[in-house]
Amino acid sequence: MLAVIGADSEEDLISYLPEDVRFKGTLNIADGKSEYEIIEYFRELAAQNANGYACFLGAGVYNHYRPVLVDTVVSRGEFLTSYTPYQAEISQGTLTSIFEFQTMICQLTGMDVANASMYDGSSAVPEAAMMAVRITGRDKILVARTLHPEYREVLKTYTQHQGFPVEELAYDSIGRLDLNDLKQKLSNEVAAVILQTPNFFGILEQLGEIKQLAKNSGAILVATFTEPVALGLIEPPREADIVVGELQSFAISPSYGGPYVGIIATREQYIRQMPGRLVGETTDANGRRAFCLTLATREQHIRREKATSNICTNQALLALMATVFMTIYGKQGLRDLAEQNLSKAHYLASKLTLQFDAPFFNEFVARTNGKTPDAINADLLGRKIIGGLPLERYYPELKDCLLICATEMSRRADMDALAAAFGAKQ
Repeated sequence: MLAVIGADSEEDLISYLPEDVRFKGTLNIADGKSEYEIIEYFRELAAQNANGYACFLGAGVYNHYRPVLVDTVVSRGEFLTSYTPYQAEISQGTLTSIFEFQTMICQLTGMDVANASMYDGSSAVPEAAMMAVRITGRDKILVARTLHPEYREVLKTYTQHQGFPVEELAYDSIGRLDLNDLKQKLSNEVAAVILQTPNFFGILEQLGEIKQLAKNSGAILVATFTEPVALGLIEPPREADIVVGELQSFAISPSYGGPYVGIIATREQYIRQMPGRLVGETTDANGRRAFCLTLATREQHIRREKATSNICTNQALLALMATVFMTIYGKQGLRDLAEQNLSKAHYLASKLTLQFDAPFFNEFVARTNGKTPDAINADLLGRKIIGGLPLERYYPELKDCLLICATEMSRRADMDALAAAFGAKQ
């Protein structure tokens, strides 16, 4: 290679560099390893991480069982390239899986229509807010303080340069959205009321009452979720006008924070204001069932001024994981899974002092009984248990509290050990 380019040595390749910036020593890099040595090296590293640790950390990312069949299906080569299926003739498999995903999301949320998926739950929230602004012609957004704090940050990032004022709604003494605060802040300038249920504290919100208040003022109600397993037990958020959320719980590994898959679903009357794209069912020239992109309100497909979003793709592979998960569990299986989460969380909660007295699913806020959250988590880590989320970072008034989550993966012995780290219930 050197001969071909007319160089005598590797030094000639950097001869143009000044002497004082050239490294003269030997790099501290180990000798090369064989493939089996590399595999063994990473196995040893994996064993040093969270292998064998119980986990009670939730807050938007949950520790659920991943059925083996999920990876078996999504590892097929046909699904690995999830680029836009413009040519329906050769994309029927991908289009079919997306159509099934949309159908299941509608069944899960009680909405009329869902798109092909969003990037994640956090970006779906501001997309729903902007959708509400287009529908109502208003620009003010009311967002519950019990919405995931990081989702609220993404919302502020999206809206800060668009002239959409965002105002937060307080929570009451039992951890739900404060209806009196909502009544005071609703006006004919409000485009959307955004809340989460189960909320960030794990508590179920009173959707019916909130919907009526929003409707009376002409505002759109946006319901958000981060724990879709809850929908196996609780009523779908049919009261909402737009439903957004995160499906990480549906067989998507935590993966150090992503990638995940978000959803957005709405009523049929708002379909043309929905971002992203939608796959529809049709028939081919021979009258056979077929699928194609039916709606894609983005700049690449329509005039820029009519585009609803710069979201230009969807999480097809991860949406497929969620689709396989929902297919495996089915309606009854998802209900059984939700009941396991509910019962284990309530068993653990019965051993701790709770901050809020309201119905919750598989997460709750526990007081630390005089200890610091960091001290409790350090104690638990020594017992190979990953504890809860200290809330002071997001809610200074809850500095002596931890957000705890229990799922079907939580064992009784580990729950008892966690309770012991908190000390006697007060």
